[in-house]
Amino acid sequence: MRRFRYFIILLAIHFLSGCSDKTTSLEVTASAYTSHPNETDSTPSLAAWGHTLKPGMKAIAVSRDLVKKGLRPGVEVSIEGLEGKYKVLDKMNKRWRRKIDIYMGKDINKAKEWGKRKVIIHWVSEPS
Repeated sequence: MRRFRYFIILLAIHFLSGCSDKTTSLEVTASAYTSHPNETDSTPSLAAWGHTLKPGMKAIAVSRDLVKKGLRPGVEVSIEGLEGKYKVLDKMNKRWRRKIDIYMGKDINKAKEWGKRKVIIHWVSEPS
C-alpha cells in the first residue's frame, strides 16, 4: 500500500510538472519594419494573420520556424534591450529562419537606425 501511494505521488508530480508553463529563451536575428508600401504590399498595415498594425503598437513578425517553437499569434515576447512586451502579430516569408522583425510604425528612420542585430527573446511556452 505504501508503494502504491508513493507511485501515485510520483505520477502526480510528473504530470503536474509537465503541464506547467515555462519560459523559453532563444537568440535570434532582429531587424525592423514599417507600414510603408515599399516594404510590404498594397495593404501595408495588414499583417499576415489578419491583424491590423497601427503606429505605437509593440508588435513583431516571426519566421515560420519560430511559429513551430510556440511563437503563435498573440504570444507576448520580451526582447532583451527593449522595454515592455511585444506581441506576435505577423509572420515572415518562409525563406527566413530564427528571425524576428520589430514593427516600427511608419518611422522608416527608426527602422533603419535599428538595422539588424542579434538579440535574445523570452516567451512563456504553453503547456504541452
